[in-house]
Amino acid sequence: MIVISGPSGTGKSTVVRRLLESSPLIVSSVSMTTRKPRGSEIDGKDYFFVTEEEFVRKRDAGEFLEWAVVHGNLYGTLTSFVDEKLAEGKDLLLEIDVQGGLSVKEKRPEALMVFLMPPSWEELEKRLRGRGTDSEKVIIERLRNARSEMEHAERYDKRVINDSVERCVSEIAEIIESRCSDHR
Repeated sequence: MIVISGPSGTGKSTVVRRLLESSPLIVSSVSMTTRKPRGSEIDGKDYFFVTEEEFVRKRDAGEFLEWAVVHGNLYGTLTSFVDEKLAEGKDLLLEIDVQGGLSVKEKRPEALMVFLMPPSWEELEKRLRGRGTDSEKVIIERLRNARSEMEHAERYDKRVINDSVERCVSEIAEIIESRCSDHR
């Protein structure tokens, strides 16, 4: 199990997409969320989009490996999904927030934890503003959250700066290959 976390705007989705494209041995975990789909996101592929009531029912039934409130929405990783993929012998990649990542590390200490860092604070702010999808209020909240999330970077096994997507993907692929060969 590979966990990739980092603040909004560090390029997690892009890096994860490229990792998945470059390695057929890695599959992506699909998180459940109460937020609305963005753009061309597909239910069951990008996320499992559910109502808050359904999410809370699953949470209360203990069905999540981890769950968190992120930017006012609920997100979680179903234990059944994780166990199914691992039982199939897959390398499972979870792209989740820091709170969720630390929860996974507690329950599954064997997980490889990778923290994605921005090259600078200024670049992070530029990326968040450049998205053009969030209000100023949301951007300020994401920047505030980024500061507190980055305080947990040292709790991860590896920290990788995303200053170039290609270089970053290559570095993470090497980390994964190294860890996987150690465990085979």
